[in-house]
Amino acid sequence: MNKLLGTTGVSLLGDKSVEFYRDPVTFCEHRIEKHGSRIFQSRLLNKPTVFVCSVEAMKELLCEKSSAFQKDPADVMTNMYGDTIVTANGEEACLLRLSLTNLFTGPCLESCNDFITSVCERYLNNLSDSGQPVCVYTVFKDLGTVLVLGLFLNVCQEEEPELFQEISQLCTQHWHGLISAPVNVRVPLWSSGFSTALEARDKLMDIIKDKLEHEKHGFVGSLASLPLPDASSSSQHLLLFISALIPKALASLLTSFTLALGAPHQEESLSRARENPEYLHSVLLEVQRLWPPFIGGRRIANEDTTLGGFHVPKGHAAMYISHSVHRDPEVFQQPEDFLPDRWSGRNAGQEHLLCSLGNGPRNCIGARLNDVFLKAACTYLVQHYDWVLDPPSQNLQYKWLPVSRPSDPTAVSFTRREPSGPQWTSS
Repeated sequence: MNKLLGTTGVSLLGDKSVEFYRDPVTFCEHRIEKHGSRIFQSRLLNKPTVFVCSVEAMKELLCEKSSAFQKDPADVMTNMYGDTIVTANGEEACLLRLSLTNLFTGPCLESCNDFITSVCERYLNNLSDSGQPVCVYTVFKDLGTVLVLGLFLNVCQEEEPELFQEISQLCTQHWHGLISAPVNVRVPLWSSGFSTALEARDKLMDIIKDKLEHEKHGFVGSLASLPLPDASSSSQHLLLFISALIPKALASLLTSFTLALGAPHQEESLSRARENPEYLHSVLLEVQRLWPPFIGGRRIANEDTTLGGFHVPKGHAAMYISHSVHRDPEVFQQPEDFLPDRWSGRNAGQEHLLCSLGNGPRNCIGARLNDVFLKAACTYLVQHYDWVLDPPSQNLQYKWLPVSRPSDPTAVSFTRREPSGPQWTSS
């Protein structure tokens, strides 16, 4: 058992939160190089924290030794969303997952396919109509909002435009408060972002409760019939599922997909993705590897344990960094390069080594639904468009928080293509 490299400093004065949140990728790259290790310690959120940047240690944290760690009970997500599958621990988390899993798998998941495909076809049909470049992140975020509100709340943008707009705005206010400092303070003519978020949450909960009471079909109707712990659990989970976080994550991945295949010298990759659904799947895996939508996740050790051979004391936080884990050279050769063929070669069958949406027994319950979203949207894009960066020279430097995306709005020009052969579907 080895002693953790790095230092956690002293309380408050030794905290590195500002440095980390300013640029988490550089923060980790600098320390990996300094310590010669992909596991090190520092102080984050004023708590001694182990940073996990290797595939081996990530699998220990999230899979083999997951019972030795728990979600942080003081996490701001609890204040914003209540007790949900994201924040629960122990037996409660297991029971919630058992109750909710059926909504995201099997017949329930299959029943979503037609709706998702129709929304993608309808919403992505006019990307080339203006003849002008479009900001792809904004387009894809709007698409994600239409998908999420339609699927989870039965709110159709065309049929209920005012309600759709109201919920969209409230979700945005709620989300912006989530990433602001959690200070519930109000004074005349001013309110903190967190206070605004709590107000938005209350309004959203009123809409959600009304939907749960009156809707008897679709996802919301199925959720209302589940054996959940208490009367508030259904509404709290719906609040989580319609969070602006999900459209932002979809927009992150779709933007990265578009930029990867629209880059110079990637014409062959785009053509192969158009002709071969298995290669398109490899492209999506490589996009998630290089540009995961979330920087990682945090746990608290509830007992003394080890990660990667290093001692982790009880009470320490452990944070896996997906960007760094996905670039572990022990697993991914040429880790910085966009190489979709790795998933049919050396890394074939190793999708389980990614942690874009978590991993192990506490991974994102909607991971398979996310795959359906991505496959439907990307299938439509490759079959109906060619595209290029416009202008060709743009700042593609990424920012990584709250979700990964280029720091500057990225413009892409789409050109509709005429089908030249049989078309395959995403289903």
